[in-house]
Amino acid sequence: MRDEALERCQESIGYRFKDPSLLEAALTHASIANNRLESNERLEFLGDAVLGMVACDYLFRRFPDELEGELTKIKSTVVSGRTCAKISEQLGLADCLFLGNGISTRSRLPTSVLAAVFESLIAAMMIDAGLERTREFVLQYIVPHIEKAAASEHQQNFKSQLQQHAQKDKQSTPIYELLDEKGPDHSKCFEVAVRIGGQRYPSAWGPSKKDAEQKAAYKALIEMQLISADTAAAQSH
Repeated sequence: MRDEALERCQESIGYRFKDPSLLEAALTHASIANNRLESNERLEFLGDAVLGMVACDYLFRRFPDELEGELTKIKSTVVSGRTCAKISEQLGLADCLFLGNGISTRSRLPTSVLAAVFESLIAAMMIDAGLERTREFVLQYIVPHIEKAAASEHQQNFKSQLQQHAQKDKQSTPIYELLDEKGPDHSKCFEVAVRIGGQRYPSAWGPSKKDAEQKAAYKALIEMQLISADTAAAQSH
């Protein structure tokens, strides 16, 4: 059974281990290990770091105009347990796992278990094949998630769109000005306008300064005819 599972996993991931014991360790859940040191938990620790490094390196090179905050948002989505679990399901890793009797059914494994085996597999491959081969494997599966997350983040972040346009076409950085605020401390509203160079664009109100800034950026983008009101409304849904 174990040999079959190892073979099935290697066929699925498109890589054959020089040291199969590494793969076996990556597929061994704590519920069946003699002790936790023999489970995949240590490999999960290493794999999580490798996954984060590969994702950050790709994001840094792929989006040279994005600031650290935007890159962090995309990264947090891509290296999340949910995304790792989806990739595990895509690879069929649940059917390859070595599980104890305490686990109910493979068809309903917790997200944490599915995510852990993917990260453990990354670590096992890095030890067996080196970083470059592992990078290829990781990017093959996370790039689609990165592009999807980046598109969603970019579409919803009007401030980011405005900043990119201002820096590229106007050689300037948008400045957000607080014009007014109303209401009691527990329920304030803020009026913000954005200025680029010498031009101020229509102001906007919001329940927080951040929300008002997004709305002000939205109005500026429409004023510059970079987006239409219909397109912007569609992007926010």
